[in-house]
Amino acid sequence: MIGRLNHVAIAVPDLDAAAARYRDMLGATVSPPRDETEHGVRVVFVELPNTKIELLHPLGEDSPIAGFLARNPSGGIHHMCFEVADIRAARDRLLARGARVLGDGEPKIGAHGKPVLFLHPKDFDGTLIELEEV
Repeated sequence: MIGRLNHVAIAVPDLDAAAARYRDMLGATVSPPRDETEHGVRVVFVELPNTKIELLHPLGEDSPIAGFLARNPSGGIHHMCFEVADIRAARDRLLARGARVLGDGEPKIGAHGKPVLFLHPKDFDGTLIELEEV
Protein backbone atom coordinates (compact mmCIF):
# COMPACT_ATOMS: atom_id res chain seq x y z
CA MET A 1 0.00 0.00 0.00
CA ILE A 2 2.66 2.57 0.96
CA GLY A 3 5.06 3.77 -1.67
CA ARG A 4 8.28 5.64 -1.33
CA LEU A 5 9.30 7.76 1.63
CA ASN A 6 8.28 11.28 0.64
CA HIS A 7 9.89 13.12 3.54
CA VAL A 8 10.95 13.10 7.17
CA ALA A 9 9.70 16.13 9.10
CA ILE A 10 11.81 17.72 11.81
CA ALA A 11 10.39 20.33 14.18
CA VAL A 12 12.94 23.08 14.79
CA PRO A 13 13.04 25.97 17.27
CA ASP A 14 14.76 28.31 14.74
CA LEU A 15 13.80 27.72 11.10
CA ASP A 16 16.35 30.11 9.59
CA ALA A 17 19.23 28.60 11.58
CA ALA A 18 18.18 25.04 10.73
CA ALA A 19 17.83 25.87 7.01
CA ALA A 20 21.25 27.51 7.04
CA ARG A 21 22.84 24.42 8.65
CA TYR A 22 21.50 22.13 5.91
CA ARG A 23 22.41 24.63 3.17
CA ASP A 24 25.79 25.91 4.40
CA MET A 25 27.19 22.96 6.35
CA LEU A 26 25.80 20.06 4.32
CA GLY A 27 25.57 21.76 0.92
CA ALA A 28 21.88 20.89 0.44
CA THR A 29 19.38 22.72 -1.72
CA VAL A 30 16.87 24.37 0.61
CA SER A 31 13.55 25.86 -0.50
CA PRO A 32 12.40 29.30 0.62
CA PRO A 33 10.17 29.25 3.74
CA ARG A 34 6.45 28.88 3.14
CA ASP A 35 3.57 29.37 5.57
CA GLU A 36 1.05 26.52 5.71
CA THR A 37 -1.61 28.34 7.71
CA GLU A 38 -4.12 25.46 7.62
CA HIS A 39 -1.57 23.29 9.42
CA GLY A 40 -0.18 26.09 11.63
CA VAL A 41 3.40 25.76 10.40
CA ARG A 42 6.10 27.47 8.41
CA VAL A 43 8.02 24.92 6.35
CA VAL A 44 11.27 24.63 4.44
CA PHE A 45 12.13 21.62 2.29
CA VAL A 46 15.64 20.24 2.06
CA GLU A 47 15.88 18.51 -1.31
CA LEU A 48 17.78 15.23 -1.43
CA PRO A 49 18.31 12.90 -4.41
CA ASN A 50 15.95 10.24 -3.02
CA THR A 51 13.59 12.13 -0.66
CA LYS A 52 13.14 15.40 1.26
CA ILE A 53 13.53 16.67 4.79
CA GLU A 54 10.77 19.02 5.91
CA LEU A 55 11.82 21.53 8.57
CA LEU A 56 8.79 22.69 10.60
CA HIS A 57 8.35 25.74 12.78
CA PRO A 58 5.11 26.81 14.51
CA LEU A 59 3.05 29.70 13.18
CA GLY A 60 1.77 30.55 16.64
CA GLU A 61 1.06 29.07 20.03
CA ASP A 62 -1.93 27.06 18.76
CA SER A 63 0.25 25.14 16.31
CA PRO A 64 0.71 21.43 17.06
CA ILE A 65 4.42 22.05 16.46
CA ALA A 66 4.46 24.60 19.33
CA GLY A 67 3.32 21.84 21.68
CA PHE A 68 5.92 19.45 20.27
CA LEU A 69 8.69 22.03 20.78
CA ALA A 70 7.45 22.74 24.33
CA ARG A 71 8.08 19.05 25.10
CA ASN A 72 11.25 18.90 22.96
CA PRO A 73 12.87 22.36 23.10
CA SER A 74 15.82 21.36 20.90
CA GLY A 75 13.46 20.03 18.22
CA GLY A 76 13.39 16.56 16.77
CA ILE A 77 11.79 14.22 14.28
CA HIS A 78 8.07 14.94 14.16
CA HIS A 79 6.76 12.55 11.49
CA MET A 80 7.50 10.45 8.43
CA CYS A 81 5.50 10.81 5.22
CA PHE A 82 4.82 7.92 2.85
CA GLU A 83 3.28 8.18 -0.60
CA VAL A 84 0.06 6.34 -1.50
CA ALA A 85 -1.71 6.12 -4.84
CA ASP A 86 -5.24 6.57 -3.43
CA ILE A 87 -5.46 8.23 -0.04
CA ARG A 88 -9.12 7.42 0.59
CA ALA A 89 -8.61 3.72 -0.25
CA ALA A 90 -5.53 3.70 2.03
CA ARG A 91 -7.55 5.36 4.82
CA ASP A 92 -10.39 2.86 4.47
CA ARG A 93 -8.00 -0.10 4.50
CA LEU A 94 -6.21 1.23 7.60
CA LEU A 95 -9.46 1.94 9.45
CA ALA A 96 -10.70 -1.59 8.66
CA ARG A 97 -7.51 -2.93 10.25
CA GLY A 98 -7.92 -0.84 13.41
CA ALA A 99 -5.64 2.11 12.73
CA ARG A 100 -6.74 5.56 13.86
CA VAL A 101 -6.75 8.53 11.50
CA LEU A 102 -6.25 11.89 13.23
CA GLY A 103 -8.69 14.76 12.81
CA ASP A 104 -12.01 14.21 11.09
CA GLY A 105 -10.64 11.47 8.83
CA GLU A 106 -10.95 13.53 5.67
CA PRO A 107 -7.81 14.35 3.69
CA LYS A 108 -6.54 17.93 3.84
CA ILE A 109 -4.26 19.63 1.34
CA GLY A 110 -0.65 19.40 2.52
CA ALA A 111 2.49 21.42 1.86
CA HIS A 112 2.95 19.90 -1.61
CA GLY A 113 -0.59 20.79 -2.67
CA LYS A 114 -1.71 17.14 -2.44
CA PRO A 115 -4.16 15.38 -0.10
CA VAL A 116 -2.69 14.17 3.21
CA LEU A 117 -3.80 12.29 6.32
CA PHE A 118 -2.05 11.62 9.62
CA LEU A 119 -2.16 8.32 11.50
CA HIS A 120 -2.07 8.05 15.28
CA PRO A 121 1.47 7.46 16.58
CA LYS A 122 0.27 4.92 19.15
CA ASP A 123 -0.71 2.65 16.25
CA PHE A 124 2.77 2.85 14.67
CA ASP A 125 5.30 2.30 17.45
CA GLY A 126 5.26 5.89 18.66
CA THR A 127 5.78 7.41 15.20
CA LEU A 128 3.38 9.91 13.66
CA ILE A 129 2.78 8.82 10.06
CA GLU A 130 1.61 11.10 7.27
CA LEU A 131 0.19 9.67 4.06
CA GLU A 132 0.32 11.79 0.91
CA GLU A 133 -1.52 10.97 -2.29
CA VAL A 134 0.67 11.07 -5.39
